Amino acid sequence: MKYNFDQVTERSNSDSLKWNVEPGELPMWVADMDFPTAPCILEALKAKVEHGIFGYTLLADEWYSSIQNWWQTRHNLTISKEWILFCHGVVPAISSLIRRLTHPGENVLIQTPVYNCFFRTINDNGRNVLENCLRYADGEYFIDWNDLEEKLSDPQTTLMLLCNPHNPIGKIWDKQTLVRISKLCSDYHVVVVADEIHCDLTDPGVDYVPFASVSEAAQKNSITCISPTKTFNIAGIQTSALVIPDEFLRNRVRQGLRCDELSENNVFAGISSAAAFSQEGAEWLDELRDYIYGNKKRVGEFLQAELPQVKLVPSQATYLLWLDCCSFCHDFELADFIRRDSGLFLTDGTVYGGAGLGFLRLNIACPRSVLEDGLKRLKKSVLNYINA
Repeated sequence: MKYNFDQVTERSNSDSLKWNVEPGELPMWVADMDFPTAPCILEALKAKVEHGIFGYTLLADEWYSSIQNWWQTRHNLTISKEWILFCHGVVPAISSLIRRLTHPGENVLIQTPVYNCFFRTINDNGRNVLENCLRYADGEYFIDWNDLEEKLSDPQTTLMLLCNPHNPIGKIWDKQTLVRISKLCSDYHVVVVADEIHCDLTDPGVDYVPFASVSEAAQKNSITCISPTKTFNIAGIQTSALVIPDEFLRNRVRQGLRCDELSENNVFAGISSAAAFSQEGAEWLDELRDYIYGNKKRVGEFLQAELPQVKLVPSQATYLLWLDCCSFCHDFELADFIRRDSGLFLTDGTVYGGAGLGFLRLNIACPRSVLEDGLKRLKKSVLNYINA
């Protein structure tokens, strides 16, 4: 491989949220990789730093064209320049969209278990969380279509947050599923906000399906949130884009972003994004995907051989693994117990709503040696938990 993902980078005492832990603890929780970002991004940032002036900065045409070229080349989606709006981040964008496209007291539908920030931003903005709980059977998740339609048909439901690919279960929604969601939302006048921030972190040889690509109705009735931050480990730079084909919807959103002071580029946001969505970024990403897939296979082999009590839920995307511990976990103490017992810091499944009890989320975006340490700690703590 051209890039060395085995190298361990010391992150303690670096003001890292992820690594703000006690000595001896191993954080494998928040969606933050332990790999330095792509060299092409570092070079772009270094050039800007060396220039030495950090005044108000416009978005260059390269920012728009890099997004257009990336989605056309990698995801077969044609995006017009005028469809693209800048925002400081996907979560700030979703928060603004909730405020501008819904009214206080209305329902925002989510499919749980799902990214925990969805709950916070819906509640903080005075809207109601409406859960369409995904069905879990034989190690796989499915949509409860009857429940989904019932909740979308409620006149108080005006927005749906779609996670595609889905976090934390790592599922890529297929075209047929997305078409069906689109039709239901169009029929009941519910706008779809598709959070596609994990879309480039698929298994090698596997593609995701952009929601806006599946039908004309989906394109007209949707807002797609995209960003290089998860894929290239630059979350601290605060950069994202909204893709909104419908002009009326786009103008409403643009005004909301301006009112919320979220539409102004910062000096590093545009250049880091354009560098990420380049040929050099693509080469780095393809090697990263291979490496993460190797980590995923290692986890599956380890659990099967060393810890069969824990089941790895099959996934096709993200570097976040969903671990089924339901056979032995029947309370809310498992993640806390593991952290106390071995220092391994995982995310408890209950924070993702739905039927999250008995599940853990494991972040495997780390060097193989760190993963092996985490797996040993997991085995030790799970066995101690079972035998306690």
